[in-house]
Amino acid sequence: MKARKENTTKVSETAKVDEYMQGFEHPLKEVVEALRKLILATDMQIGEEIKWNAPAFFYTGEMEPFNPKEYKRHFIVFNLFKKDFIRLVFPSGAKLNDTSGLLEGDYTDGRRLATFHNLEEVQAKTATLQTIIRQWLASI
Repeated sequence: MKARKENTTKVSETAKVDEYMQGFEHPLKEVVEALRKLILATDMQIGEEIKWNAPAFFYTGEMEPFNPKEYKRHFIVFNLFKKDFIRLVFPSGAKLNDTSGLLEGDYTDGRRLATFHNLEEVQAKTATLQTIIRQWLASI
């Protein structure tokens, strides 16, 4: 049996995200809450924390050691700066084979973005978003 290495798992900080959301003010707060619920419901090995002053999602399971600047564990971070839409940033989204068009952008650092303007758009894109999340989880 292989010995487990330190820092190969990460604990979800749901209470901290709940606290953040209680004080969060944004015209599209209900969209953020719906996306958060959808992302967490996609797989039991998804955790959350506050990163870059916004909710972020990561794989909680065991991983080989890696350079943290490679963002191998984190797969979605909210970008909440705009008031008329919500961005989901996929730091390593370029490695995914998204043919749906949900992931946009061609950034040299490998990130891709998904945007949501309202709850109807979240509902319409739910299956696609969950497919992309599962594809990311399968790639680690």
